[in-house]
Amino acid sequence: MTKETTGPAQKPLLHLVFGGRVNDPQGLDFENLDEIEMIGIFPSYKEAEKAWRGVSQANVDDAMKKYVIVHLHRLLEPDA
Repeated sequence: MTKETTGPAQKPLLHLVFGGRVNDPQGLDFENLDEIEMIGIFPSYKEAEKAWRGVSQANVDDAMKKYVIVHLHRLLEPDA
Protein backbone atom coordinates (compact mmCIF):
# COMPACT_ATOMS: atom_id res chain seq x y z
CA MET A 1 0.00 0.00 0.00
CA THR A 2 1.14 3.50 -0.69
CA LYS A 3 0.68 6.30 1.77
CA GLU A 4 -0.97 9.51 0.66
CA THR A 5 -0.68 12.74 2.57
CA THR A 6 -2.83 15.80 2.46
CA GLY A 7 -1.59 19.33 2.76
CA PRO A 8 -3.47 22.50 3.58
CA ALA A 9 -4.26 23.24 -0.09
CA GLN A 10 -5.23 19.67 -1.00
CA LYS A 11 -8.64 18.08 -0.65
CA PRO A 12 -8.96 15.07 1.67
CA LEU A 13 -8.10 11.65 0.21
CA LEU A 14 -10.92 9.53 1.60
CA HIS A 15 -10.22 6.07 3.01
CA LEU A 16 -12.71 3.51 4.34
CA VAL A 17 -11.86 1.08 7.13
CA PHE A 18 -14.07 -1.98 7.60
CA GLY A 19 -13.82 -5.63 8.49
CA GLY A 20 -15.38 -8.79 9.79
CA ARG A 21 -15.05 -12.54 9.87
CA VAL A 22 -13.47 -14.16 6.81
CA ASN A 23 -13.54 -17.74 5.50
CA ASP A 24 -9.76 -17.74 5.01
CA PRO A 25 -7.47 -15.35 6.93
CA GLN A 26 -5.33 -14.91 3.80
CA GLY A 27 -8.29 -13.86 1.65
CA LEU A 28 -11.03 -11.26 1.51
CA ASP A 29 -14.07 -13.55 1.37
CA PHE A 30 -16.17 -12.23 4.26
CA GLU A 31 -18.48 -14.80 5.87
CA ASN A 32 -21.55 -12.67 6.47
CA LEU A 33 -21.92 -9.30 4.78
CA ASP A 34 -24.72 -8.37 7.21
CA GLU A 35 -22.16 -8.44 10.02
CA ILE A 36 -19.47 -6.27 8.38
CA GLU A 37 -18.12 -3.70 10.84
CA MET A 38 -17.84 -0.22 9.36
CA ILE A 39 -15.09 1.48 11.34
CA GLY A 40 -15.27 4.76 9.47
CA ILE A 41 -14.24 7.02 6.62
CA PHE A 42 -11.06 9.01 7.16
CA PRO A 43 -9.58 12.04 5.35
CA SER A 44 -6.06 10.61 5.07
CA TYR A 45 -4.26 7.29 4.89
CA LYS A 46 -2.47 8.12 8.15
CA GLU A 47 -5.75 8.49 10.05
CA ALA A 48 -7.24 5.39 8.40
CA GLU A 49 -4.14 3.37 9.27
CA LYS A 50 -4.36 4.49 12.90
CA ALA A 51 -8.00 3.31 13.09
CA TRP A 52 -7.19 0.06 11.24
CA ARG A 53 -4.23 -0.65 13.54
CA GLY A 54 -6.34 -0.05 16.65
CA VAL A 55 -9.24 -2.29 15.64
CA SER A 56 -6.90 -4.97 14.25
CA GLN A 57 -4.86 -5.09 17.44
CA ALA A 58 -8.04 -5.24 19.54
CA ASN A 59 -9.00 -8.42 17.62
CA VAL A 60 -5.53 -9.98 17.32
CA ASP A 61 -6.63 -13.17 19.10
CA ASP A 62 -9.29 -13.92 16.46
CA ALA A 63 -7.43 -15.12 13.35
CA MET A 64 -10.65 -15.21 11.34
CA LYS A 65 -11.35 -11.50 11.79
CA LYS A 66 -9.84 -9.16 9.23
CA TYR A 67 -9.91 -5.41 8.71
CA VAL A 68 -8.96 -3.54 5.55
CA ILE A 69 -8.35 -0.02 4.28
CA VAL A 70 -10.00 0.92 0.97
CA HIS A 71 -8.72 3.96 -0.95
CA LEU A 72 -12.11 5.53 -1.70
CA HIS A 73 -10.50 8.48 -3.46
CA ARG A 74 -9.11 6.08 -6.09
CA LEU A 75 -12.56 4.62 -6.70
CA LEU A 76 -14.24 8.02 -6.86
CA GLU A 77 -11.65 9.59 -9.17
CA PRO A 78 -9.74 6.79 -10.93
CA ASP A 79 -8.07 9.14 -13.43
CA ALA A 80 -6.68 11.49 -10.78
